[in-house]
Amino acid sequence: MSNVTTTPNIADPDGFYAKLINLHDGLSEDDSAALNARLVLILANHVGDRAVLDDALEMAAKSG
Repeated sequence: MSNVTTTPNIADPDGFYAKLINLHDGLSEDDSAALNARLVLILANHVGDRAVLDDALEMAAKSG
């Protein structure tokens, strides 16, 4: 069983998605990738729980 919450858990998910996409507007591919990397590290630090982070890494690797 995974420690990662996979049920919808974001208030206004469409608004969040739009803001996320807009952050990338006008960025080069490299700058966009760097933004994504910074966001991942910020959110990983916020989560903090290594078991949850390990499960999320495994889930991401399987879904690609």
